[in-house]
Amino acid sequence: MIVRPIQLDDLDALQQMARETGVGFTSLPDNREFLRAKIEHSMASFLDPRGEGAQLYFFVLEDDQASSAERIAGCCAIEARVGLSSPFYHYRLGRLAHCSPELGLHRLLETLFLSSDHTGDAEVCSLYLRPAWRGGSGLRSRLGTMISRVRWLFIAAQRERFPQRVLAEMRGRVDDQGASPFWKSLGSRFLPMDFGDADRLIGLGEKGFIGELMPKYPIYTAFLTQEARLAIGQVHDQTRPAIAMLAHEGLRWEGYIDIFDGGPTMEAYIDDVRGVRDSRRLVARVDPEASDREARASGFRPRWLVARDGAAKDFRAAWVSRAPREERLVLSLAEAQRLKVSNGDYLRVLEC
Repeated sequence: MIVRPIQLDDLDALQQMARETGVGFTSLPDNREFLRAKIEHSMASFLDPRGEGAQLYFFVLEDDQASSAERIAGCCAIEARVGLSSPFYHYRLGRLAHCSPELGLHRLLETLFLSSDHTGDAEVCSLYLRPAWRGGSGLRSRLGTMISRVRWLFIAAQRERFPQRVLAEMRGRVDDQGASPFWKSLGSRFLPMDFGDADRLIGLGEKGFIGELMPKYPIYTAFLTQEARLAIGQVHDQTRPAIAMLAHEGLRWEGYIDIFDGGPTMEAYIDDVRGVRDSRRLVARVDPEASDREARASGFRPRWLVARDGAAKDFRAAWVSRAPREERLVLSLAEAQRLKVSNGDYLRVLEC
């Protein structure tokens, strides 16, 4: 399995994943021309030597030994700076105190305030592992970890391309019919459309209507339905593994939620993220005598996620079973070919 930058040849697979994700997965709308533009944007970002502005780095997880129709197992992405080309909104959860000394009453009420506080931050997004590749044992059981943590390796290797902070929007709670209780109680009062239509517009980058139609003043959550209040800061069942992995990396919920489904926004300073902080820059040593036969015989549960550390366009990542020694990492010929590295090339390595 390898993780590499997406190419136009991956368009069919990306659209299939967009169809599989369903309602609420905003960053992958089922629109072929939009997805094509997303791929082209990503390809241009990887080729840009300076990496400034609203760059997009989109990756696919590939089984390089499978047939062409079954090669792509998942995807993930990083937006270098959000909110520069189109507005980026959240609700900020806060409190307002109401006090009457004469009556001896003091009330602390929860509020939602429309915010653009995260403008200019990086975002890790579009994490998706196809159903056929979930679960199992051995290497297959670790694919979710691989595709999630590889983004930190890329950020560490290309640190100058990213700002100080990073966030991740978590998919919020929806009911069995794919409707959001938070949207029904709040968003639908101001935007005359159902949750699916609003979700598609956001996915296609049409975000200006939020600032135009949503209220600019604090909203008291006491006016929402009980179902909507219970959905604030909660995640979709399919998102629980993703939020657990982000929490393990050190991202936290600081009170910002998605304006449509109420899902939490996780955030951290990039240099405090475990996958960035703990990664190491090593030198590759290709050994024709090295083999992963013993590791495969034992179920092949590698501990080291390794990526090529060089130009952004050449980024590739894969599992390696051997531990680093001093400042070097020994690779077999097959591993070196998979990563497209030679003796003396730099690697970015993370123990998982």
